[in-house]
Amino acid sequence: MTNPDEKDLTVLAGDIGGTKTALALFSSRNGLHSPMAAENYPSKDYPGLEAIVRNFLSRCDIPIDRAGFGVAGPVVNGRAKITNLPWVMEEKALAQSIGIRSVCLVNDVTAFANAVPLLGKNDLHPINKGDPAQGGSMAVVAPGTGLGEAFLVWDGFRYRAFPSEGGHADFAPTNPMEAELLEFLSSRLDHVSYERVCSGMGLSNIHAYFQRAGHEGNPECSTERLSTAEDPVPHIIRGALNDKQPCRLCRKTLAAFVSILGAEAGNMALKTLATGGVYLGGGIPPRILRVLENGDFFTAFIRKGRMSDLMKTIPVHIIMHPEAALMGAARHAIIAGCQD
Repeated sequence: MTNPDEKDLTVLAGDIGGTKTALALFSSRNGLHSPMAAENYPSKDYPGLEAIVRNFLSRCDIPIDRAGFGVAGPVVNGRAKITNLPWVMEEKALAQSIGIRSVCLVNDVTAFANAVPLLGKNDLHPINKGDPAQGGSMAVVAPGTGLGEAFLVWDGFRYRAFPSEGGHADFAPTNPMEAELLEFLSSRLDHVSYERVCSGMGLSNIHAYFQRAGHEGNPECSTERLSTAEDPVPHIIRGALNDKQPCRLCRKTLAAFVSILGAEAGNMALKTLATGGVYLGGGIPPRILRVLENGDFFTAFIRKGRMSDLMKTIPVHIIMHPEAALMGAARHAIIAGCQD
């Protein structure tokens, strides 16, 4: 993971979002698996990341060697801006402001991907054990509020993570129902990407399609009610997973979502030749484990024509570690610092 000549390093890691900023301190000596200290902050209560970092470090009397921050947005030339915050972050300015020699900004999904080489069996939930190829590429598909994607490549010494905006690629239907879904969304949107059908907003869009098509659900799961909810995703998932009073509309929505997720995870596996494995991250997969295990996901994943036999050999895991994004940001900081 790190340069073998490196001494024990203390790394400040951050997962920066429009709603919440999570900070943690890691020691490279323990493999970055468990933080020495961690804290969550409401992002909008602070004028910038520097103020949060100072607050956090004032409680931890530990010298920091490096810092890495995963941010919800693109990072260009060491500069990033979060869509839902007025913060502008620059690596050099942050380093000077908080007094840390090496500061790295990285896209949040790329940070998440950086955690994959650190994860053990207890951090993962297998969907397909497969037959991983030593040194094979790995892919990360992370449906949450949006759809994040990234991939990792072995460089002969360690795995390196790279960003992707594959979630914004054109949605490709695989059956008549999905073709109708595409037509429905095309009448409302200029561009229908996988993110529009394979994320939190995707669940809402699929739900609206089924209701428009005449499928009925429980009154509390109506589109009208969901449209007023701050976050409709928990309502749809609860309605689908409720065994005592299931919502048929929500169950159809989640079943369609899982099939589309399987197809797109398979697409990402093919495009990156992810013989080392596909890892599902983001906020949604851990909440729908039993649906992902029912076979529909993997059927869609391997349905790739002449490549189906290859697809069956690719491991698929769900990332369950709650601090994977922070671990990945710390790992990125160490790797980037080795290049200084």
